[in-house]
Amino acid sequence: MPIDHYDIVIIGGGPVGMALALALNDTGISSLLLEARGLPEKAEDPRPLALSHGSHLILQRLGVWNNLALHTPITTIHISNRGSFGQTILTPNDAGVPTLGFVVNYHDLFVAMHKKLTASKNDYLTGAIVTQLDTNEKFGTVYFDYENKKEKITAKLLVLADGGQLAKQVPDINYQVYDYRQWAVVANVRAEKKQTGVAYERFTSDGPIALLPNQEDFALVWTVNPESVEEITALNDEKFLSRLHQHFGDRLGKFIGTGKRSAFPLTLKYATRITSQRIALIGNAAQTLHPVAGQGFNLGLRDAYELAREVIDTTNALQEIGTDAMLLRYQRKRQIDSSAGRIFTDSLVKLFTNENKILKQACGLGLSILDCLPPLKRFISRRMIFGAKG
Repeated sequence: MPIDHYDIVIIGGGPVGMALALALNDTGISSLLLEARGLPEKAEDPRPLALSHGSHLILQRLGVWNNLALHTPITTIHISNRGSFGQTILTPNDAGVPTLGFVVNYHDLFVAMHKKLTASKNDYLTGAIVTQLDTNEKFGTVYFDYENKKEKITAKLLVLADGGQLAKQVPDINYQVYDYRQWAVVANVRAEKKQTGVAYERFTSDGPIALLPNQEDFALVWTVNPESVEEITALNDEKFLSRLHQHFGDRLGKFIGTGKRSAFPLTLKYATRITSQRIALIGNAAQTLHPVAGQGFNLGLRDAYELAREVIDTTNALQEIGTDAMLLRYQRKRQIDSSAGRIFTDSLVKLFTNENKILKQACGLGLSILDCLPPLKRFISRRMIFGAKG
């Protein structure tokens, strides 16, 4: 064990937790990052992450971006609604940015952040399984199992970046959960036409289907209903690609190759409050969104960066970290961005995933109107890229 008391203990060593640890590096603020799993093996992980240009800037500031070996720029977003007219095309000029974002592999990003974290000599323990949290007015206590021993450590602030399991121990934090009754099938696929920097978001009655540029090919996020998910994932490659072509259409020609496929259920889950006594929530501990429009990870990364700024500003003002006043400031700063991201993605899913012909045509008309209004396109695209502040 490094020491037994820190300014901050971060629980959850995924990319969002690592981002917070890196943002606090070289600030004089002591932090410890606890991760339950060991380091992941190098394996095929088909999960794509669509990073906005805003997230790209954060990763640059954290010194992570140059460690990412592979990243594919998104130069255009093509949005359409199957079964109705109308489409919207977003470009960097619409948002006033050099590129809309990038697609990276989750495992690649994890490895790049881990490399930076270990090079920075941050206090970082893997295989540390947190079993209990306790707080009082002065500090928080974390109890965890590490190397077959029971350990205890204290900190001025406990940050939960673990996905929300530990927050169940906190009496005044509750979650609202909505089951979309949808599953996301994820894979890397190859089409007759190579990617040209265009990300496709196509809405269907079963849910959205996204094809993101990924090196020369595409990262697929295909929303399906629960009744068909097992059938689709069990199809052989030829039948899977034929089914995908039938569902997506002929815009990219036939699909001619697929990698490993995985599937996971889609829910909306968010904490009704993201702070408690000496505790703050970030990333999936604060909210889990539908993957439509690729907002979830970008929102979590902004959580981490904003919390780091609040902690640093508090220290610079010679105030104590983790007080109710500091946590209230953080909650107020994140409230608009988090709520806006949640409402935006939830509304997209519920509006566009329907069988009502009148509503379907209205959604198509809305896409056409949006495409003809540059100021509105700029407003929406900049908030997708940078969050509520735009």
